[in-house]
Amino acid sequence: MPALPELRELERIIKLGHPQLEVDVMCEVDVKHKRFPVYKLALGNPDPNLPAIGFFGGIHGLERIGTQVLLSFLRGLMSRLSWDKSLQHMLQEVRLVFMPLINPGGMWQTTRSNPNGIDLMRNAPVQATEKVPFLLGGHRISKHLPWYRGPEGSGMEVENIALCRTVRDELLSRQFSIAIDCHSGFGLRDRVWFPHAHSVHPIPHLADILALEELFQQTHPNHHYLFEPQSLQYQTHGDVWDYLYLQAQETPEKTFLPLTLEMGSWIWVKKNPRQLFSRHGMFNPVAEHRLHRVLRRHTSWLDFLMRATCGHREWLAQGPTRLRLQERAVARWYRP
Repeated sequence: MPALPELRELERIIKLGHPQLEVDVMCEVDVKHKRFPVYKLALGNPDPNLPAIGFFGGIHGLERIGTQVLLSFLRGLMSRLSWDKSLQHMLQEVRLVFMPLINPGGMWQTTRSNPNGIDLMRNAPVQATEKVPFLLGGHRISKHLPWYRGPEGSGMEVENIALCRTVRDELLSRQFSIAIDCHSGFGLRDRVWFPHAHSVHPIPHLADILALEELFQQTHPNHHYLFEPQSLQYQTHGDVWDYLYLQAQETPEKTFLPLTLEMGSWIWVKKNPRQLFSRHGMFNPVAEHRLHRVLRRHTSWLDFLMRATCGHREWLAQGPTRLRLQERAVARWYRP
């Protein structure tokens, strides 16, 4: 197996979690005569009538910290399974799905894109409704430029096909589900982004996003996250979560909330400007104490999402309350 520390740690966790973990290789990626598996792990009750949450990371090979945060969280869960009665009981009522390393080829090559030079977050068949930032919003000029979408009409890359298949099978088939995708690289704050990325129009589940944020504020009153639609910062073509969210709207009686954790890496660069001279340092905490702090920092957020998914019936708003939440959310995020 090629040397990739995150992949080795993932396979150690798989051994630790046997036999409770369900393990599938969704696809394999070839890079210079080396083969990397893309794993899907599942834990908890597979009953399709129960809610599910998916944890995703490593879509951009440069952003190793997203994968590392998920691996740290998953290892903690596996270590608790033998003694934590509350966790054991909760797993009878919820399904957990993990794809912590979706782009192992890109991570091995230390590139944002996959080995074909394609940015997996610009690769889905979704077109922005308005003008997008040059290059950043996704383009088809050349794979030698960042944010390349791939050739016109070429379809999605195998990594994205594996991701979409997992989401359709494990999440979209259920009455309620959440996805959290871990990234880094934007701004001085940790942000929680939600659709749309391709449009400035509010989503039908805006009330549910606001209810989730207010629930988190009540239970973690000193949290540091900024919740906002991605389009508030910039719009893009080809966002895979927009693509999946739009598919979920074909069955509007179901609720699917795709979220992106965008860890603000600029604060790491601000504290250590020398990181600017390293591609790895621009997207990841380099100092060991800072890395450990980041790994600890997001555990409570991931644990909250797991518990909120399990107890979603207790906080999802209905009727007039839902309408009021939707109005407040539109006023907060979509009006000047």
